[in-house]
Amino acid sequence: MTGPTVERVLAALEAIDAVGRPEIWIHLRGRDELLAEASRIDAAAASGKDLPLVGLLLAVKNNVHVAGLLTTAACPGFGEVPARDAVPVARLRNAGALVLGATNLDQFATGLVGTRSPYGAVRDSRRPERISGGSSSGSAVAVALGLVDLAIGTDTAGSGRIPAALQGIVGIKPTLGVVSTEGVVPACRSWDTATIFARDLATAELAMGIMAGEGRSWPADVKIAAPATPRVAYPAALPALPDAWALELEAQIERLRSTGVVAEAIDVDVFLEAARLLYDGGLVAERYAAVGSFVDEVRAGGFSATLDPTVAGIITAAGKVPAYQYVTDTAALEQLKKEAMLRLDGFDALIVPTAPFHPTLAEVAADPVGVNSRMGTYTNFCNLFDLSAVAVPAGTVTDGDGSAGGTGGAVSQFGLTVIARTFEDGVAADIARRIEVTPEKPELFAPGAAPASFGATEVPWPVAAGAAVVPLVVVGAHRKGQPLAAELERRGAFWEGRVVTAARYRMVALETTPPKPGVVRSEQGSGLVAERWLLSEAALGSFLAELPEPMLLGSITLDDGSTAVGFACDAVAAAAARDITEYGDWIKYLAESAAAPGNHGLWREAGSALLTGLGRGQR
Repeated sequence: MTGPTVERVLAALEAIDAVGRPEIWIHLRGRDELLAEASRIDAAAASGKDLPLVGLLLAVKNNVHVAGLLTTAACPGFGEVPARDAVPVARLRNAGALVLGATNLDQFATGLVGTRSPYGAVRDSRRPERISGGSSSGSAVAVALGLVDLAIGTDTAGSGRIPAALQGIVGIKPTLGVVSTEGVVPACRSWDTATIFARDLATAELAMGIMAGEGRSWPADVKIAAPATPRVAYPAALPALPDAWALELEAQIERLRSTGVVAEAIDVDVFLEAARLLYDGGLVAERYAAVGSFVDEVRAGGFSATLDPTVAGIITAAGKVPAYQYVTDTAALEQLKKEAMLRLDGFDALIVPTAPFHPTLAEVAADPVGVNSRMGTYTNFCNLFDLSAVAVPAGTVTDGDGSAGGTGGAVSQFGLTVIARTFEDGVAADIARRIEVTPEKPELFAPGAAPASFGATEVPWPVAAGAAVVPLVVVGAHRKGQPLAAELERRGAFWEGRVVTAARYRMVALETTPPKPGVVRSEQGSGLVAERWLLSEAALGSFLAELPEPMLLGSITLDDGSTAVGFACDAVAAAAARDITEYGDWIKYLAESAAAPGNHGLWREAGSALLTGLGRGQR
């Protein structure tokens, strides 16, 4: 009898043989070893152990430790066989994922092209004459080809986003430090992070919620979701982008607007100026600090054949950066970040094209530094500013040969990255859901349709990863689409969905502006339709501080026996108000009252908000 993990391993091994892409892997685990571990995982799941990733296969970039596999960082002779997994690997394995093998990369994670490896250039999953993108090249292609379900990458300048875009998959790059880097070979220690690849956002978020932890703590005022009408910025000018790609970006922005997003073009010059600091200034010294001594020893010993010449040149040159230049550029970076954040004031996120074009292997070979530099146009600044990001596929673009000005009708993958502030990873993912395009879901939302289901089924991954939130149950004007929902949305609250209270409450209609219900506990009570939001502890505190009379917050019990913070009203106001418990639902009461003769005043006060709420499909 086989279980889901055993079956998945057998299918993967067959697929690996069929696709014939040995350059993806540096180490591929043996069949017997894989099947033995798969059987253990399936047995544990069958015995009742909670393994949310059971049946999913994982590939790991070979600069991240996997116990028993040599960590090479794509350099033969580098590293050693680790005795234990890196923290991100361990957390995913503990949740039931099975490591299929270790993947190829641009050597020492230095590159965005996927060709800088003595183990071979990793080719595009669809068009083998094109690059895969890097440096997490093997990980991205393994996911794109369906050989694995998840893959760990790393990202310093775009290594977890560029290959995601070129391969048409999802890449989540978290806020620096929320995923532990223990057991990850550094590239630029100050700006490195582990990332996750998957073929869809839901799977990527599930894995990231498990992988994140044992690192930087979430703040008490963390925002975990975007408002119903997000405001996003996008670049007013598009350097390095071919005309066809620029037109596709415009089309994607219009598509976003059709889902209710407010989008505005801004000048991103300070972002791009910071991006150039990573390689054109003193910050590159961190590359030498990571592996420079090893590179020097290899060269001195006459074993330079194990080094990629472009990578070795970058690292060696980085060792000659004077200390004052590093300090000067770090100070310049701080100033650029201040200016950049001012540009984003009033916006929930910045949306950029992830990759500016899709070059061929030949183009990279002809100009390895120039092409690589262009690839990082819209990614290099992100980690320098300590921002969070989600790269998602956004269809395809017909651009000839994939290069600037190309003609001929070739089709490239097109991807967008949603970039949000530090710790606002949930906001980035929330907006990314409006963009995500897959073969199964060519359009998540029909043009002009209201976004009724954003975040309706799963909690944001930062919550799963330990961000502290408080559930708040609302019955009236703070429900989704109602007049006061914005008070929660601007605090980054996440709408979790419809709930019902225990049968111990009564509801009254308060004469307030806007109209709202009051809830009081009663032995002759009834279950009331409500909705539950999740918000940070600090957000709940500020919300309570602004709560007007006669409203109160206290504990409320739901019909499943769980409790949450909920609304009540004081006894004096409740006694003077009309009892509407018989309706059981504030939305139903508003609708029936508005339709009844003589109640047009109530409709005038609440009408537009009610129509909006009903149009968005109250649940």
